[in-house]
Amino acid sequence: MRQVFWRLQAAVFYCLTLAGALIPSTLFKRCGGMVGHVLWRLLPSRRAVVIDNLRQALPYLKGHPLWQNSNGEAGAIALENYGNLGKSLIEICQLYHGRGDHLIAALEVRGLEHYEKARAKGKGIICFSGHCGNWELMALAFSRLFGDGVVVARRQNNPFFNQMVERMRMSYRSRVIYKKGAFRGILSALRSGELVGILADQAAGPEDGVLVSMLGRRAWATKAPVLIARKSGAPLLPVFIHREGESHVITFHPEHRFSGDMSDHGIQKETQALSRYVEDFVAAHPTQWYWMHRRWKRAGEASA
Repeated sequence: MRQVFWRLQAAVFYCLTLAGALIPSTLFKRCGGMVGHVLWRLLPSRRAVVIDNLRQALPYLKGHPLWQNSNGEAGAIALENYGNLGKSLIEICQLYHGRGDHLIAALEVRGLEHYEKARAKGKGIICFSGHCGNWELMALAFSRLFGDGVVVARRQNNPFFNQMVERMRMSYRSRVIYKKGAFRGILSALRSGELVGILADQAAGPEDGVLVSMLGRRAWATKAPVLIARKSGAPLLPVFIHREGESHVITFHPEHRFSGDMSDHGIQKETQALSRYVEDFVAAHPTQWYWMHRRWKRAGEASA
């Protein structure tokens, strides 16, 4: 029975994404807003998480030097956040069904000199990022623009759904390394000179994370990017994508320079430094981060 359910679920996913891919470009903006509105209505528990996260983060964000949002109310930011999510979902549908080449062709890349400098080292590149902007577009575009690359992701419970997404991704020469036992595969990809994308802005657990301050509150953050960079010697570049008008911008930041401190304190300090890149993005683009996630779970009270 489970196999039947999984097959049906995968078929529904295929049909829904195909419908999204066939939306005419003239209706894209309106349909993206409609999808966001539907999600807002259908997922009240997630809507509550978004608004709660925003309300608790706003006092910190409003004091951040990169804060530019003129309407600093949680509800208004949440609504725009859902609209951006709706647009991103339609774009992902187009990409998965081979109709998204125009999205990649229209991408603007900033900080390319940082990428070229890191590439010249011949050790592969760790692309550190988060669930910012249309992160799936960035992942698929990397392989088209910069050569073969891999992303680290969680394996889906539905194997048919998982296989379908893998086939769609392979059309962009983008491979997936699944989180469980990923360390060896990541090191192998880096030794081959590939780009490895790691989205490291979600809550980790005490067994594989450290406590950091994130938007003024304590949060568990994975220490994996620090450990991988230390083990491989590969340069780590913070890389983010954001929506600018009707197009997207990928920004490479300068290589993050690690200290030689491999103590627990040193790892915690470097993980905190990496979390600051995500903070900076959220402050500059508060409507383009994945606020639905319970980022601060298990971490306790707010931090200064």
